[in-house]
Amino acid sequence: MKNQNPRRSQSLNSDIISTLPLNIIEDILTRMPIRDALRTSVLSKRWRYTWRGMPKLTFKDDMIAMSSDIYYMLRKCKLVHAIFHVLLLHNGPETLVFKCSVFHLHMESDIALIISYLARRTKVKKLFFSSDDRSYKLPVSFFSLQGLEFVYLYNCTFEPPLTFNGFSSLTSIRIWNVDVSAQMLQQFLSKCPQLVNLRLVGCQKVLDFVAGENKFTFGDLLQCVPLIQTLDISKYYMKYLCAGGMPHKLPTSLVHLKNLFLNVCLVEQNEISSALCIIRSSPVLERINFLMSDNEKLPVQQTPTNFLDPEDYPDLKLDYLVKLEIENFSKLPLEMKFVKLIMAKSPLLKKVKIELNDNISVDEEMKMLKDMLRLPFLRASPCAELVIDRPLGFKKWRLRRV
Repeated sequence: MKNQNPRRSQSLNSDIISTLPLNIIEDILTRMPIRDALRTSVLSKRWRYTWRGMPKLTFKDDMIAMSSDIYYMLRKCKLVHAIFHVLLLHNGPETLVFKCSVFHLHMESDIALIISYLARRTKVKKLFFSSDDRSYKLPVSFFSLQGLEFVYLYNCTFEPPLTFNGFSSLTSIRIWNVDVSAQMLQQFLSKCPQLVNLRLVGCQKVLDFVAGENKFTFGDLLQCVPLIQTLDISKYYMKYLCAGGMPHKLPTSLVHLKNLFLNVCLVEQNEISSALCIIRSSPVLERINFLMSDNEKLPVQQTPTNFLDPEDYPDLKLDYLVKLEIENFSKLPLEMKFVKLIMAKSPLLKKVKIELNDNISVDEEMKMLKDMLRLPFLRASPCAELVIDRPLGFKKWRLRRV
């Protein structure tokens, strides 16, 4: 048998990239920095204009490299030029993921123009925007992106105009360090009827929930999102939302809520009550994750000896819960009682993971393990696994029988 012509073999191997299906090529391009994706135009005729159909565009301020901060304005101009160059030549599908992360260049007016262009020319379904300047106000054109399904905002000012009629397709929004008033947030959420995923993360000075007469409680928030499936509330949002108190149980059950992530301080009575109200009102919960707030600066409150005893909560049923996670666990009595309560009410529970606070010594950890073994845990699920871990994972204990 004669050997294959080496030139022909080399030609076939070198042109294999031109034979790839279009969806594979687009997937490869979306995994590259956009600067490298544009450079693939030189690979072959098939790849020359393929980048124009990329369904995902990601822009970062470090994509334009300059040798010195002296060239700050030149770098900024080059970045703006590059973004508009891509947008003007892009002729991709209507489904588009647009990401823009600007942490070192102040591009407020330029970003406004970019978003305005997107609102007129492209149907953006997913928008990610990150900035290092919280004083930057989202342009009014942002609220014209009617095809939005997912929004991630980091560091900006959020103020919907009076003419805003809502995002009818929005299913997920994540707000991180965004300046927004309670009234504005309530109005916005109430105009997003399809919202199923909500994450609110902020620092101490972000909100004005307790200022003036515009109080916004957990009850108000949950009325705005009747279809919610995943709810994630950070420390300061939790603090303000709980300020108005909570009923024993919500008037309308959260029949779609499956994943609950809360930053809770268990020495704050209103936070405990709010967390329990949400859990009690969510019949299909599958996962609960609590991040315990630091309690060192708060006074230790006196609570009844039978507080959180399973016998006192006959209406609490967690028939679908499979996983409970508690982070920053400090071995407080109420934390232990909360774990026992959930385990006693969850017949399908498979795993309980407790991540200890850094301040818990090894001796305290061993004592806690002995207490758990000595004191029987009333639990509905016979196969629930209890995992005790540390943040760095250097010591882990697994207990199948507690």
